[in-house]
Amino acid sequence: MVNFDRFYMEAALDEGWKYQLLTYPNPAVGASIVKGGRLLSIAAHQEAGGPHAEVLAIRDAYHLLTGDDQILSIRDPLHLHNYLTTHSHTLFHDATLYVTLEPCFHYGKTPPCSLLIKELGFRRVVIGTLDPTPKAGGGAHYLAQKGVEVEIGVCEEEARALIEPFVRWTSSRFVFFKLAQHLNGVITGGQISSYPSRELVHKIRDKVDLLVVGGGTVRIDRPILDARLVGGRAPNILIYSRRGKFNRKIPLFNVPGREVSIESSLESIKEHRFIMIEGGEGMLHESRWLVDWYLWFLAPTLRREENYRIDKKITFLKSVAIGPDLLIWSRNG
Repeated sequence: MVNFDRFYMEAALDEGWKYQLLTYPNPAVGASIVKGGRLLSIAAHQEAGGPHAEVLAIRDAYHLLTGDDQILSIRDPLHLHNYLTTHSHTLFHDATLYVTLEPCFHYGKTPPCSLLIKELGFRRVVIGTLDPTPKAGGGAHYLAQKGVEVEIGVCEEEARALIEPFVRWTSSRFVFFKLAQHLNGVITGGQISSYPSRELVHKIRDKVDLLVVGGGTVRIDRPILDARLVGGRAPNILIYSRRGKFNRKIPLFNVPGREVSIESSLESIKEHRFIMIEGGEGMLHESRWLVDWYLWFLAPTLRREENYRIDKKITFLKSVAIGPDLLIWSRNG
């Protein structure tokens, strides 16, 4: 079963990465369901307050097996739990659930996933990694006590990488640097990324506590740095600059409800939990001591300009296709 377990867990991991950072302050989690050797569903937690990955995977599997369209209109997590408990009967008694993170065992904005899994009678649950937070942990132990076959640690290293931002922002802070570049490493010359990439950046901006940008980028590009492509909240801005004077007609200064500060130090970043940095080569070097992850949007284009240099060891984590671009997640160090 080991090779099959890895295959189905990797499918869940891949789905979870599609929503990385968008679930703040929750972790990114993926899940898949298998019955009789057939992959029924793959799903991921999509946003805080919404159904967890396990619940969405169960919903999709239920719909596939029953054709009951009514379940697809249910958005409220509690309603979804109750509907599945009432209507699933024995559908999942010989099924296996794969989930990248231990099913929760507490009532928060959603009911405990571990309770739903037990009530639906899953035969087996395969878990990537245990939940590192005492508040939500304990689901694996509960399920094992109730007679469910529980396997822990399949693709554990990959599962831990998926929740690393969550672990960091719950204990202190998570800082990532977003950079768009051409294939040959050029980061200048105006818009680089495709619309799907820019849309994802706007989704992430809607979630962050603070967006940090270099003064040179503000003066040259005159950006707005909001989340208009998704109708989201424009983040507060910290402009890192040793020269405090800026043309206040630059769009980012004129977004209602936004706070913009100009500072010659990056120390105040430590007051926030979820921080995004954007900028060019200068900002890359200035912030290298505090960045946890780098997020590259690699466009399939070339530009005849000088490319940038980065003098840090980077550990590759994951790549995801997004439109014509390639999204690359890497760890600093």
